[in-house]
Amino acid sequence: MPVAPPCAMADLKETVAINVRRLRHDRGWTQEDLADRVGLSARYVGQIERAQASMTITVLGRIANAFEVEATKLVIRPRSRQ
Repeated sequence: MPVAPPCAMADLKETVAINVRRLRHDRGWTQEDLADRVGLSARYVGQIERAQASMTITVLGRIANAFEVEATKLVIRPRSRQ
């Protein structure tokens, strides 16, 4: 099975971090609010938002459900604001 190069994984973690942070801010939630909705620790949510944590597909799905978005919305690179 092919393994993604380390830089691709870092890019994906950064993309998820940006999207989670943006969606959380858009809703006016704290990291603790999101953590409570998803059943994670606020510390782990912070690590996700700093691209310091890897997560399972299950956790990605739970976060997407909390935001009421498709999981793909978390992994697609946001368009740059110009």
